Amino acid sequence: MSTRLPPLAAVRAFEAAARHLSFTRAAEELAMTQAAVSYQVKLLEERVGSPLFTRQARQVALTETGQALSTAATQAFRLLTEGFEAARTGGQATLSISTIPTFAANWLALHLGSFQIAHPSIAVRLETSTRMVDMAQENFDIGIRTGAKGEWPGLTSHMLMRAAFTPMLSPKLAESIGGVHQPADLLKLPIMDAGDPWWEIWFGAAGIDARENLAARPRSQLGSQAYEGRAAVAGVGVGILTRPLFATELADGSLIQPFDLVGDDGHVYWLVYQTQRRNTPKIRAFRDWILKEIGAATGDEATASR
Repeated sequence: MSTRLPPLAAVRAFEAAARHLSFTRAAEELAMTQAAVSYQVKLLEERVGSPLFTRQARQVALTETGQALSTAATQAFRLLTEGFEAARTGGQATLSISTIPTFAANWLALHLGSFQIAHPSIAVRLETSTRMVDMAQENFDIGIRTGAKGEWPGLTSHMLMRAAFTPMLSPKLAESIGGVHQPADLLKLPIMDAGDPWWEIWFGAAGIDARENLAARPRSQLGSQAYEGRAAVAGVGVGILTRPLFATELADGSLIQPFDLVGDDGHVYWLVYQTQRRNTPKIRAFRDWILKEIGAATGDEATASR
């Protein structure tokens, strides 16, 4: 069987060029010249018997055959990488997760210990970022994203929790005005990130037109719920936050939720991974664990998938 395989150097050059859609960038990644990458791709095209790229003045595009081979090549190199990593670490797999900062700090970091106890042979690497990584091209096994529908090409998604929101504040800040007894009382206090659309949605659901009041306030932004929550605990102002992500602060009394009313703009926290890798053991282990853990923490069955 091995005699039927094309030269690995040719496949590697093609995979990099297909991933970047650029022979120049592939050459930079592989420490080769652009001419060498082009030569290796030509060798592979001769072996396949048809063009893999359409070449234009300053860009290349994959042909239908090239697209099919690119998917297979990327998957093969990923499997090789995982195999070498397992060999290097004595069989220990590394699960790489791309997640948004608030979910990482306020939920995942607090629960991840139980996953590592249940799966001691799997190491975890987290990257927190608000950008949407390309799961097919970047070295991540799992992603945590927010979105309304959870539909991304080539990815399987599982609903973790709804990103419903409600005002929260420190007890001391509430006491500074004699307590918060009705939604309008919140407008007597500093509002963090008054330009956040969640505020208008929540006050509207409470029957209050707060647009003029909110528009007159400073447009300070802290960048994530994690930071807004810390500021709310410190008494800086009222934050509009997602309850499951602040269960610890609500339980210990450092934050209070004065009203049961929650707003919902349709966004959901999703677990995502490449559909073609759905049976990879470390991905399956994390998926099963987090869906069960989320369900236990929120009281919901977090098993919806696409």
